[in-house]
Amino acid sequence: TGIGKCEHFRHTSRRCLDLRLMSSNTSAKTAARPGRTIAIMLVSIVALFAIAFIQGATAVKLGLDLRGGTSVTLQPRIAAGESGKVTSEAIDQAVSIIRQRVNSLGVAESEVSSQGSGVNRQIVISVPGDTGRRVVELVGQTAELRFRQVLVEGAANATSLTGDTATTTLPAGVTAEAAAKFATLDCSLATSRQAGGGDDANAQIVACDRGGGIKYVLSNAEVVGRDVSKATAAIDQQGAAGWYVSLSFNNDGTKKFGDITTRVVSLPTPQNQVAIVLDGLVVSAPRINEAIVSGNAQITGSFSQAEAQDLANVLKYGALPLAFDRGEVQQVSPTLGADQLQAGLLAGALGLFLVVVYSMLYYRGLGLVSVGSLGIAAALVYVLFLLLGHWIGFTLTLAGIAGAIVAIGITADSFIVYFERLRDEVREGRTLRSAVESGWLRARRTIIVADLVSLIAAALLYFFAVGGVRGFAFTLGLTTLVDLVVVFFFTKPLVTIMASRKFFNSGSAISGFSQKSLGIAPKTSTAKVGE
Repeated sequence: TGIGKCEHFRHTSRRCLDLRLMSSNTSAKTAARPGRTIAIMLVSIVALFAIAFIQGATAVKLGLDLRGGTSVTLQPRIAAGESGKVTSEAIDQAVSIIRQRVNSLGVAESEVSSQGSGVNRQIVISVPGDTGRRVVELVGQTAELRFRQVLVEGAANATSLTGDTATTTLPAGVTAEAAAKFATLDCSLATSRQAGGGDDANAQIVACDRGGGIKYVLSNAEVVGRDVSKATAAIDQQGAAGWYVSLSFNNDGTKKFGDITTRVVSLPTPQNQVAIVLDGLVVSAPRINEAIVSGNAQITGSFSQAEAQDLANVLKYGALPLAFDRGEVQQVSPTLGADQLQAGLLAGALGLFLVVVYSMLYYRGLGLVSVGSLGIAAALVYVLFLLLGHWIGFTLTLAGIAGAIVAIGITADSFIVYFERLRDEVREGRTLRSAVESGWLRARRTIIVADLVSLIAAALLYFFAVGGVRGFAFTLGLTTLVDLVVVFFFTKPLVTIMASRKFFNSGSAISGFSQKSLGIAPKTSTAKVGE
């Protein structure tokens, strides 16, 4: 605007000279920046790849639909007269707890969601990879933790509380209902040892141990899972106890556990034992040799490392509000996933190829900018997939590949907007160097607005959708941000550099700036009669 105003002054005006000098200095600075900007961009990409290599992120993590895995449906268990317990709030709480358990195990791209309505509402868990079945078995546990005093201990198939069938006197504190169930329960049967929780914390129960060798009558629960504030897996470094779970109680739990251990410590066996019951099965029933008032306890039971860690994880996030039965279990074949991955990559490669061919045929030499920018964008997206997979557990799904394919078109649109504005400026009579800057000033607003619309759509899809749609939205948003970075820090500087080359300024037929390419009719000379 300053130069335009300068035309109204005399050419020897001091103001005009100052304005032209300022314009010249600005152009010189602008010309010196493109190479440095591109160099910084390339060095940054190399640095990101180096970080990925150092951290061991050498392969993109694939989701359930691409690498195979396990999908299971959990159906709430409804006892007679208890249908009112299956509420939307209870299901949502269960989904939240299960998702926390899965995340605590480091399982990436797992999906935990609910479907259906009312009492028919189910929870669907999808876990990729070979560990899917183990995780599915873990997350379905209700994790109802109880500490109960042992009243009676007997053999797995015992039919009498005292071992003498002729004696009908009940041991102290044992109810007739518990005695009847003790006589009929056979812990040697696998069906009797199906953990599921649902036991009444305020009533006596008859329970089996995990191995099915011992049967117990247990008193009402005096300490429950909500009294636990912390749970961690550890190994006995000095003794032979192996792996165990260490528990810390909150203030209420510390008092309750101190009261029960103080009361039973002087009682005869087995009444001096406190059973640790998880989901209706006795994990262990240690004897209490002294009152424990410190608020810390241990669960032992010949655990493996995985079992101890799993138990600590489910206890850490609390009990599920409902008991669940495992419904349909589906295994997604890795072979099928590989076929889907190959098809997705083929579709992406074909789309990229068509964009490159179009750019080279229509924009000629200028199309090299499109090819280079697409290559930089692809490298940046790939290294971000590697790093995000390592940092936040991002995994690529078939829907994510679709988002990346859509992003090819978004990136191509940005190039086209800039190139067409640049060619418009040249048609209006500006030099190529001047058109590069003026065209960019007009095109960048359109590019930013268009990408902003894509980002808003991606954000709305991510926060309000579930399942694979979120993978599509995340990839779309990420690649749109990459498009902005590439256009600003690679495409525009590269065009600036190319505009300073004689090949593009000369109007060569393959430069993309010939009169034919720009749609400008060649000027023809005419001679007057008599000249």
